[in-house]
Parts: sequence; C-alpha cells; structure tokens
Amino acid sequence: MNSSLISALAALTGASIGGLASVLASWLLYQRQVRVQWVEQELNFRGGLYKEFIEDASKCYVDALQHDTGDIPTLVALHAKMGRLRILSSPTVIASAEKVRGKILDTYLEPDKSFAELRELVRTNEDSFDLLREFSEACREEFAALRTIVR
Repeated sequence: MNSSLISALAALTGASIGGLASVLASWLLYQRQVRVQWVEQELNFRGGLYKEFIEDASKCYVDALQHDTGDIPTLVALHAKMGRLRILSSPTVIASAEKVRGKILDTYLEPDKSFAELRELVRTNEDSFDLLREFSEACREEFAALRTIVR
C-alpha cells in the first residue's frame, strides 16, 4: 500500500475521531444544562406549591382552633392543593400533608380555644402545636433529593 494513502487515511481517521469527540462533548454538556434547568424549574414550582399549602393549612388550623365550623373556601383550597401535591410530590410529602389535613379536620371537632389557651398550648407543648414541622422536613428532604440529580 502506498505510504501517502496510509498517511491520508490516518489523518482522516484522526479528524473524524476528533470531530466526533467534540460533538459528543457538546451533546453531553447540553444534556446536563437541560437537566439543571429542569431541576431548577421543578424546585421553584414545588416551592411555590408547598408555600401555598403551608399558608392555607395555617389559616385552616387557626380557624379550627377558634371555631367549630369549617371555613369551607379555605378547606376547598387546601383540598385542591392536596390534589396537586399528589401529582408532583414524593409519597413522604403526600403522607405528611394528609396528616396535616386530618389534624385540621379533627381540630374543628374539638372545643374552641381562647387566646389564653392558645398561648399556653404554644408555651407548654410547642411540638404538638407545630402542625407543619413534619411536612416542612419532608419537603426539605425532597428538595435535597432533587438537587442530587444535578450533581
């Protein structure tokens, strides 16, 4: 075989391999950027949903502590957020949100509390008064799990 032909084939093969490596590196970088953007959007969207759930649950819980009849519009909004949580969230977040909703509904059946009773409840047993602690921790764990997808 002609040495000039071998040299030409070697140069062509080297250029092809170099070009293919460059295309592959660009594609991998693009895939990573897409994944990072998806995780950021997911974190922002879920963060907004969790914030809304916490706000509605807090309003319902305070209302339940002070009244024996439910605030129907707020309970409906809370129920709607539960449906959205079921679509997007992990089973741990959903389970803790269901506990929150159950505690709110149970609280409506309890006797109304005066402000003095609420103050005493907070001072003596803050853990039982903090209705959303487990939910917040589950959300934080879910966010941490999503962030590991990017790494």
